[in-house]
Amino acid sequence: MDYKDYYKILGVSKKASADEIKKAYRKLAVKYHPDKNPENKEAETRFKEISEAYEVLRDPEKRKKYDQLGSNWNQFQGANTGAGGFDYSQFGGGRKGKRSSYFSGNMDDLFGDSDDGFSDFFNAFFGGFGGSSGGFRQQTQQVKGKDLRSELTINLSEAYHGTSRLLNVNGQRIKINIKPGAYSGQELRIKGKGGKGRNGGPDGDIYLTINVQPGKNYSINGNDLVMQTDIDLYTAVLGGKININTLSGKLNINIPKGTQNGTKLRVKGKGMPVYGKSETFGDLFLQLNILIPTNLSKKEEELFRQLMKIEKDK
Repeated sequence: MDYKDYYKILGVSKKASADEIKKAYRKLAVKYHPDKNPENKEAETRFKEISEAYEVLRDPEKRKKYDQLGSNWNQFQGANTGAGGFDYSQFGGGRKGKRSSYFSGNMDDLFGDSDDGFSDFFNAFFGGFGGSSGGFRQQTQQVKGKDLRSELTINLSEAYHGTSRLLNVNGQRIKINIKPGAYSGQELRIKGKGGKGRNGGPDGDIYLTINVQPGKNYSINGNDLVMQTDIDLYTAVLGGKININTLSGKLNINIPKGTQNGTKLRVKGKGMPVYGKSETFGDLFLQLNILIPTNLSKKEEELFRQLMKIEKDK
């Protein structure tokens, strides 16, 4: 049974903070996720290693035990072959906390009902049983099922209005409702719908990390929206009104005289809904892009020359 260097797998130092570990995990998980690497066994193996490393290092109790194990690994190998001198019983058996895997679509496709998502090394020290090479007997205490983790991508309109999804988890169809105002990085928990518990233990949970795709003309800044909006030159110069379609419906916007290209107009309360707070919204900022007329007629060109002359003579 080979030693697993979880810090090296995630590419972080042993002094890395919880946030640094989380960021490293997310970056690697996105890179090696099975959805992005179909039928790539090397990426699948890498993905499982990343998930396993994060499962240990994200949990303060597991991380503490793992760090202690690191300095005693040679002693453990001796203990495992009968040499004694190292109390490895603290690592197996009475495990607390959660076990995690990543899923996408049908959980059976990636993990099934077995523990193949984790190495013998993990199972020996954090799983309550040792696999084929661990040398431990299987424990009989209650063990919580695996927590399953994945990303869920929704578009901006779905984030604004709310949406729902159907998941296929171990052959069971589960409908989840996403409230208006969902945001990138948000984590949704579906309790008791993860892996099956052992020996009467509770079932695990599902954790979904939301990823919101910005709209074609939109960018998101917290609860505020920035919308790229085209206006014609004449309205920018003379002022007037424009009608625009937004996520909240049609708006009639006043454009001041002499508006400059790139000007931002604030429309209060027309941004993203604040998640979990009914009738509370951010603001909408219209970033104006002035369109320069093309294919001018001779008369139009002459009028512009007259305007230029008037401007120069001021």
